[in-house]
Amino acid sequence: MKRIALYPGTFDPITNGHFDVIKRALALFDEVIIAVAVSQDKKPMFTLDQRIEMIKKAIADLENVSVLGFNNLTVELARAHNATILIRGLRAISDFEYELQLGYLNNSLDDSIETVYLMPKLQHAFISSSSVRNLLKFNAKTEHLIPKEVQEIIENIK
Repeated sequence: MKRIALYPGTFDPITNGHFDVIKRALALFDEVIIAVAVSQDKKPMFTLDQRIEMIKKAIADLENVSVLGFNNLTVELARAHNATILIRGLRAISDFEYELQLGYLNNSLDDSIETVYLMPKLQHAFISSSSVRNLLKFNAKTEHLIPKEVQEIIENIK
Protein backbone atom coordinates (compact mmCIF):
# COMPACT_ATOMS: atom_id res chain seq x y z
CA MET A 1 0.00 0.00 0.00
CA LYS A 2 1.26 3.45 -0.95
CA ARG A 3 2.15 5.75 1.93
CA ILE A 4 0.67 9.12 1.02
CA ALA A 5 1.48 12.17 3.16
CA LEU A 6 -0.40 15.46 3.15
CA TYR A 7 1.55 18.63 3.97
CA PRO A 8 -1.06 21.31 4.76
CA GLY A 9 -0.36 24.97 5.29
CA THR A 10 -0.94 28.50 4.09
CA PHE A 11 2.47 28.77 2.34
CA ASP A 12 2.21 32.57 2.07
CA PRO A 13 4.76 32.27 0.46
CA ILE A 14 6.53 28.92 0.41
CA THR A 15 10.00 29.27 1.97
CA ASN A 16 13.25 27.34 1.76
CA GLY A 17 12.26 25.80 5.10
CA HIS A 18 9.00 24.47 3.64
CA PHE A 19 10.89 23.18 0.60
CA ASP A 20 13.38 21.40 2.85
CA VAL A 21 10.53 19.73 4.77
CA ILE A 22 9.00 18.60 1.43
CA LYS A 23 12.28 16.97 0.37
CA ARG A 24 12.62 15.26 3.76
CA ALA A 25 9.04 13.97 3.52
CA LEU A 26 9.71 12.58 0.04
CA ALA A 27 12.54 10.50 1.49
CA LEU A 28 10.08 8.94 3.95
CA PHE A 29 6.83 8.58 2.00
CA ASP A 30 5.81 7.36 -1.46
CA GLU A 31 3.89 10.51 -2.32
CA VAL A 32 3.54 13.99 -0.82
CA ILE A 33 0.56 16.24 -1.46
CA ILE A 34 1.08 19.88 -0.60
CA ALA A 35 -2.28 21.26 0.48
CA VAL A 36 -2.56 25.04 0.32
CA ALA A 37 -5.21 26.42 2.67
CA VAL A 38 -7.42 29.30 1.60
CA SER A 39 -6.85 30.77 5.10
CA GLN A 40 -8.99 33.89 4.78
CA ASP A 41 -8.69 34.40 8.55
CA LYS A 42 -4.95 34.96 8.11
CA LYS A 43 -5.50 37.52 5.32
CA PRO A 44 -2.74 36.15 3.06
CA MET A 45 -0.52 38.51 1.08
CA PHE A 46 -0.81 36.28 -1.99
CA THR A 47 -3.94 34.79 -3.51
CA LEU A 48 -4.56 31.07 -3.37
CA ASP A 49 -3.80 30.79 -7.09
CA GLN A 50 -0.53 32.70 -6.70
CA ARG A 51 0.55 30.50 -3.78
CA ILE A 52 -0.28 27.34 -5.73
CA GLU A 53 1.64 28.65 -8.75
CA MET A 54 4.67 29.44 -6.57
CA ILE A 55 4.69 25.94 -5.14
CA LYS A 56 4.20 24.28 -8.54
CA LYS A 57 7.22 26.17 -9.89
CA ALA A 58 9.31 25.38 -6.81
CA ILE A 59 8.55 21.63 -6.92
CA ALA A 60 8.71 21.23 -10.71
CA ASP A 61 11.87 19.06 -10.50
CA LEU A 62 10.57 16.81 -7.72
CA GLU A 63 8.85 13.49 -8.37
CA ASN A 64 5.86 12.10 -6.46
CA VAL A 65 4.79 15.49 -5.14
CA SER A 66 1.68 17.46 -6.10
CA VAL A 67 -0.12 20.59 -4.94
CA LEU A 68 -3.76 21.53 -4.48
CA GLY A 69 -5.84 24.17 -2.74
CA PHE A 70 -8.39 23.43 -0.03
CA ASN A 71 -10.96 25.05 2.22
CA ASN A 72 -12.19 22.19 4.42
CA LEU A 73 -10.95 20.18 7.39
CA THR A 74 -7.46 18.80 6.87
CA VAL A 75 -8.51 15.28 7.92
CA GLU A 76 -11.37 15.34 5.38
CA LEU A 77 -8.91 16.32 2.65
CA ALA A 78 -6.50 13.60 3.77
CA ARG A 79 -9.26 10.98 3.62
CA ALA A 80 -10.36 12.17 0.16
CA HIS A 81 -6.79 11.64 -1.14
CA ASN A 82 -6.05 8.41 0.79
CA ALA A 83 -3.37 10.18 2.83
CA THR A 84 -2.72 8.54 6.19
CA ILE A 85 0.02 10.93 7.31
CA LEU A 86 -0.05 14.65 7.99
CA ILE A 87 3.29 16.44 7.77
CA ARG A 88 3.92 19.40 10.03
CA GLY A 89 7.11 21.44 10.22
CA LEU A 90 8.77 22.42 13.47
CA ARG A 91 11.33 25.23 13.51
CA ALA A 92 11.60 26.06 17.19
CA ILE A 93 10.16 25.12 20.54
CA SER A 94 7.65 27.95 20.08
CA ASP A 95 6.06 25.98 17.21
CA PHE A 96 5.78 22.82 19.27
CA GLU A 97 2.82 23.66 21.54
CA TYR A 98 0.61 24.83 18.67
CA GLU A 99 1.57 21.91 16.44
CA LEU A 100 1.08 19.38 19.24
CA GLN A 101 -2.45 20.69 19.92
CA LEU A 102 -3.26 20.62 16.22
CA GLY A 103 -1.95 17.06 15.95
CA TYR A 104 -4.09 15.94 18.87
CA LEU A 105 -7.13 17.71 17.45
CA ASN A 106 -6.70 16.02 14.05
CA ASN A 107 -6.19 12.66 15.76
CA SER A 108 -9.42 13.17 17.72
CA LEU A 109 -11.25 13.66 14.40
CA ASP A 110 -9.68 10.61 12.72
CA ASP A 111 -7.33 8.35 14.64
CA SER A 112 -6.27 6.50 11.48
CA ILE A 113 -4.35 9.60 10.35
CA GLU A 114 -0.95 10.12 11.98
CA THR A 115 0.89 13.42 12.30
CA VAL A 116 4.63 13.40 11.62
CA TYR A 117 6.71 16.40 12.64
CA LEU A 118 9.76 17.24 10.55
CA MET A 119 12.39 19.87 11.18
CA PRO A 120 14.08 21.78 8.39
CA LYS A 121 17.86 21.91 8.29
CA LEU A 122 19.33 24.32 10.80
CA GLN A 123 20.18 26.86 8.09
CA HIS A 124 16.44 27.22 7.37
CA ALA A 125 15.12 26.99 10.94
CA PHE A 126 14.73 30.76 11.39
CA ILE A 127 12.72 31.30 8.19
CA SER A 128 8.99 31.89 8.40
CA SER A 129 6.49 33.04 5.80
CA SER A 130 5.57 35.97 8.05
CA SER A 131 9.20 37.17 8.19
CA VAL A 132 9.40 36.92 4.39
CA ARG A 133 6.17 38.92 4.04
CA ASN A 134 7.52 41.59 6.38
CA LEU A 135 10.70 41.88 4.34
CA LEU A 136 8.70 42.07 1.11
CA LYS A 137 6.70 45.02 2.49
CA PHE A 138 9.97 46.95 2.74
CA ASN A 139 11.39 45.68 -0.57
CA ALA A 140 14.17 43.99 1.40
CA LYS A 141 16.31 41.07 0.25
CA THR A 142 14.43 37.71 0.35
CA GLU A 143 16.17 35.58 -2.27
CA HIS A 144 18.12 33.69 0.40
CA LEU A 145 14.86 32.72 2.14
CA ILE A 146 12.65 31.47 -0.70
CA PRO A 147 13.15 29.26 -3.76
CA LYS A 148 14.42 31.22 -6.78
CA GLU A 149 11.31 30.33 -8.76
CA VAL A 150 9.18 31.92 -6.06
CA GLN A 151 11.38 35.02 -5.99
CA GLU A 152 10.87 35.42 -9.76
CA ILE A 153 7.08 35.15 -9.43
CA ILE A 154 7.02 37.68 -6.59
CA GLU A 155 9.15 40.13 -8.58
CA ASN A 156 6.68 39.85 -11.48
CA ILE A 157 3.72 40.50 -9.15
CA LYS A 158 5.18 43.74 -7.73
